[in-house]
Amino acid sequence: MAEADPTLVIEHLEKSLTSIEEVANLPRLREEIAQLSQEVAAPNLWDNQENAQRVTSTLSAKQAELERLQALRGRLEDAAVMLELAEEEDDADARAEVDKEIAKLGRDIEALEVRTLLSGEYDSREALMTIRAEAGGVDAADFAEKLMRMYLRWAERHGYGVEVYDTSYAEEAGLKSATFAIKAPFAYGTLSVEQGTHRLVRISPFDNQGRRQTSFAGVEVLPVTEETDSIDIPEADIRVDVFRSSGPGGQSVNTTDSAVRITHIPTGLVVSCQNEKSQLQNKAAALRVLQSRLLELARAEREKELNALKGDGGNSWGAQMRSYVLHPYQMVKDLRTEHEVGNPDAVFDGDIDGFIDAGIRWRKQAAAE
Repeated sequence: MAEADPTLVIEHLEKSLTSIEEVANLPRLREEIAQLSQEVAAPNLWDNQENAQRVTSTLSAKQAELERLQALRGRLEDAAVMLELAEEEDDADARAEVDKEIAKLGRDIEALEVRTLLSGEYDSREALMTIRAEAGGVDAADFAEKLMRMYLRWAERHGYGVEVYDTSYAEEAGLKSATFAIKAPFAYGTLSVEQGTHRLVRISPFDNQGRRQTSFAGVEVLPVTEETDSIDIPEADIRVDVFRSSGPGGQSVNTTDSAVRITHIPTGLVVSCQNEKSQLQNKAAALRVLQSRLLELARAEREKELNALKGDGGNSWGAQMRSYVLHPYQMVKDLRTEHEVGNPDAVFDGDIDGFIDAGIRWRKQAAAE
C-alpha cells in the first residue's frame, strides 16, 4: 500500500482540528474561563462549599480543555515546519521523527474529535456512577471493586475530580455497591456508554480448587442534577433512616449514626450516603443522588413514549456489554463495538479511552440508523 503523503495528512489534520475548535467555540471558552476565574478569586467563595467545588472543578476542566486544544494546535504547526525542514535538507532521521509525530497527532486529534459527537440533552453534565456486584458471589464483589478502581484511575489520568457518596463493602472481599460522582464537564456524555453489565472470566483467587469463575457487575451512569432541573421532592414522599456507617473509614466512621438512607415512597427508589462526616451532609448528598435517579426515570419515560411512537422496542442498557477475560487467554472486548485489547491490566488501571471513544461512535451511528 502506498505511503500517505505527509503534507496531505497534515492538511487533513488541520481541517479536523479547525472543526473541533469551532465546536469548542474558543472565544466563548476563554470568556467562561475568565468569568470562572473571577468567581474563584472572590473572598467569600468557600462560604458555600458545594458551589465552590462546582466552580473550581468546572474552571479546572475548561482550562484543561483549552490547554489541550492549544497544545494540539502548537504541535500541528511545529510538525508542518519540521516536515518542511526535513524535506529541504533531505534528512531521513528527521523525516522519520516527523512521521511518528504526525501519526501521534492523528490519534490525539481523533480522540478529541469524539467530544464533538456529544450532543445529547444531558451530555455536558457531570456523571453519577453506581457499580453493583451481580451474579458470582465473592468474585462479583471483587470485580465490582476492580471496576470502581478502573473508573477512579481513569478520572485521575484526566485530572477529573471525584466525590464518593456511598460504599457498601461485601463480607469477604470487594464491594456490594458504590456510588460516586465524576466532576467534569461532559463526564455524563462520555461515560454513559459504560452503562450495562460487565463480565469477568478468570481463575478465582477465592476458590481453593483453582477453578475458572464467571462473575458479573452492573454499571449505572446518570447525569448529575443542576439547579435548573425541576425535580421537586416533597418531604411527604420520602422516608429518611439513619444508621451507623460500615467499612473502612476515618475517625467519624462507626462512631455515630451519621449515615443516611432515603426511600422515595412513590417509586420505591432507595439511596444511601455514608461517606460524609455529618448526618446533614450525608442527607444532602443522598438527595442529590435521588434527584439524579428521578431525572433519569423521567428521561427514560419520555424515551419510552417516543420509542412507542416510532415502533421501537427501546434500548437494552442492562444487556451484557463488555467481557474481561483473564483465563485461558488475556482479552477485554466490547460486545457492541467489537473494540478489543489484549492487556486487561492496563484496562483495569484506567486505560479505557479506546472503549469509550468506540462506544460514543457506535451510539451515534446506532441513533442515525
